[in-house]
Amino acid sequence: MNDVRSMLLWILSGFLLLFSSFDVWYFLRATWMVIKSWFQGPVRDVLAEQVVHGRVFLHDLDFMCHMNNARYLRECDFARYAYCTRNGLFLAARAFDASMLIGATTIRYRRSLAFGEAFELRTRIVAWDEKSFYLEQRFVSKTDGFVSAVMLCRQNVIGGNPQTILDHLCKRKVDCPEISEDLQHWIRFISASSQALRAESGLDEKTK
Repeated sequence: MNDVRSMLLWILSGFLLLFSSFDVWYFLRATWMVIKSWFQGPVRDVLAEQVVHGRVFLHDLDFMCHMNNARYLRECDFARYAYCTRNGLFLAARAFDASMLIGATTIRYRRSLAFGEAFELRTRIVAWDEKSFYLEQRFVSKTDGFVSAVMLCRQNVIGGNPQTILDHLCKRKVDCPEISEDLQHWIRFISASSQALRAESGLDEKTK
């Protein structure tokens, strides 16, 4: 009896250490999204919009009883995992020994999602350059179709080129859509901010 109780205490202590050291639920949810998306089958149109569904629960609320900012960012992460799994971007990047990391994000909130409200999260690639993919992610209320928030994301390709990856994936030359003025403005802001930070930290002087 004492041995069983001791074993249960060790197991409980192990779970407590694990959950206090890592964001276990995030990794479990991310893994589940990739596995589920894999078995849903591929999306042949790489640039096509994909939709995942969600709902606001109690643990997502802030003090104003609306979905908190952290949940918006997490949902966008999970939607990107599903998006890149189903359209083959993850596998195509691996073919070139490349990886993809988030380089920058910006989000515009238009109307808060309330407790119990169901929503769609629509993800699509809107443009790319020699270093990054640019994705747009929209939170759309299922109640009335209102776009509650819009997120722009720059997904950097490390060790590869977005154009090469897309051409390999589609087996043809893929033309980049026209970049909107809003996206161009944001890209210029990111570039100016990066240059200012480099100058502030003295990196520009070190590289000369």
